[in-house]
This record gives sequence, structure tokens and C-alpha cells, in this order.
Amino acid sequence: MKVSLFITCLTDQYYPRVGIALVKVLEKLGCEIDFPQEQTCCGQPMWNNGFADETRALAKRMIEIFENAEYVVTPSGSCCAMVRDYYEDALKDEPDWLPRAKKLAGKTYEFVEFLTKVLKFDPKEHAVSWNGDVTYHYSCHLRGIGMTDEASNLLQQISGLGYHPLDKKEQCCGFGGTFSMKYPQISGEMARDKTACIDKTGADTVVINDAGCAMNIEGTCRREGVQKQFTSVAEILAEGMGLLEPGGDK
Repeated sequence: MKVSLFITCLTDQYYPRVGIALVKVLEKLGCEIDFPQEQTCCGQPMWNNGFADETRALAKRMIEIFENAEYVVTPSGSCCAMVRDYYEDALKDEPDWLPRAKKLAGKTYEFVEFLTKVLKFDPKEHAVSWNGDVTYHYSCHLRGIGMTDEASNLLQQISGLGYHPLDKKEQCCGFGGTFSMKYPQISGEMARDKTACIDKTGADTVVINDAGCAMNIEGTCRREGVQKQFTSVAEILAEGMGLLEPGGDK
């Protein structure tokens, strides 16, 4: 099975270890990974701010780059949702591009979604073991791609991992891309509420799969004096399968 990695801007710049972990896990599961060097932004910031022409240009670039991929896998539910939910809308009046957008949407998956729905990954079959107490932040854009409790269910199947449910798990962390810049006071209150819920769990580690959410929540926790470690499902799996040394730069 051939998989093309769509790493996303924020993961590439701020959380490269997530991409390394993702590749190691998928390779261990028998996937052949390639990384198209030409990839850039998916266009989501432009689309969210009403720059439709700029979005279309980036969407067409993404389509051309990943068109021949068997599967496209990304660590970001947010960017996955952009490809799946909005490319067709952005290119609806361009008959030469619309079918190509639909084709890309049909083979693009968020990492945990790909593990659970395509590879049918079972942590117990692979003797995944990771010691620690975690809580999990559910990113809003996962709703757009039909994901609900896949990540939390996966975490709870890992030997040695103590799972602590998060209150108000369906509530946004306040990032929302440029929402946090346009409405900083509202965004800040939402982030502080999320941080209070995290603190209440008593877990040492927060699992967040979307880089935007991770940056927002990590920063708020530091400012609020809530001392937590942060990681992703990919990193936990890679560490738990002996593919990546525990800890390291996040």
C-alpha cells in the first residue's frame, strides 16, 4: 500500500516529530511512504478569510501534486477537512478541476482515521505499550470528516496507558485559525476554559493531533501555570511500538 504524506504547514514548522512518528508507524504496518517535496499550504487560511481565488490556486497545486497518490495521509484533521469539505465548493464552477478535486477528497485521510478505517489497526495485535496518564483533546474539524471517538478508543486499547476523559470535550479550544486573531478576547476565554478542564483531569500528558490546537492549548497552559506534557497519537504509537525514543523535542 502506497501512502503520500501531506505534512501541513504547522506540523512541518512546529511539530516535525509528529511527522517522523507517523512515517515510522505506517512503515511498520507495511505502507510505502513518499513525501512530495513540492507540497505547500492547502489553502485553508485563504478560504477562511474570503480569498477564493488564492484558495483555488493552492487547491489546484495540491491536486496536481497528490493526484497520482494511492492514499494521502495527514496528521491534521483540519487540513484534511479542507481537502474533503471545501475543495469541491471552491472548484464547483470549474468543470476541468471539480472531478479531480473529488478524486483527491476521496483518498485523503487523517492519520488516526486511516489507521482505524483503512488499516484496521489493533494496538493489542502489535503489543503497543506506553506508560502514562493522558487526556485527549478532540479537534473541531474532525466532525467535518466524520470522526468521533476513534482516537480516544485507540488510546484506551494501549497497554499501560491510563485514559482520563476531558470535560466539555466537544468544545473548541478557541484557536479556529484566524478566529483567535479576529476575536482574541473570546478565543482567550475559550482556551482558558479548555485549560481548566485539562487541569481537572489530573493527567500528566495531553494528546492533541492538530498542530493549531496544540499550539493554542500549550501556550495557554504555560500562561495559566498548568504544567502538562503534550504529545500526539502518532508519537504515542511510535514510542509504544519501540520505533521512537520516548520524549524528545515536540
